[in-house]
Amino acid sequence: MPETYTSGVWLVKAGDEDDFVAAWREFAAWARTMQGCGVLRLVRDLEEPARFMSFAPWESFETQRAWKDSDQFRERIMSVRRHVDDFTPSTYELVTQVD
Repeated sequence: MPETYTSGVWLVKAGDEDDFVAAWREFAAWARTMQGCGVLRLVRDLEEPARFMSFAPWESFETQRAWKDSDQFRERIMSVRRHVDDFTPSTYELVTQVD
């Protein structure tokens, strides 16, 4: 079974950075309760401070799909998206790693 990940690139509205981070933390705390979800992370671009990237490992593509199909997903993701001008979600699988 491949290692799977979700990721998002967020371009936050000027002045909404703190509210965005607070909303994302609330969303991530909820997502973390979903079966198969690993640790969620949010990083910020040092050269473009309005640009953030989130990512999390998942047990499988099926657990990701169950999360995204859950009744609360749309409402909760929209509470984060209201603070952004653009959002690009992605789904990945691990190809290789070097230890």
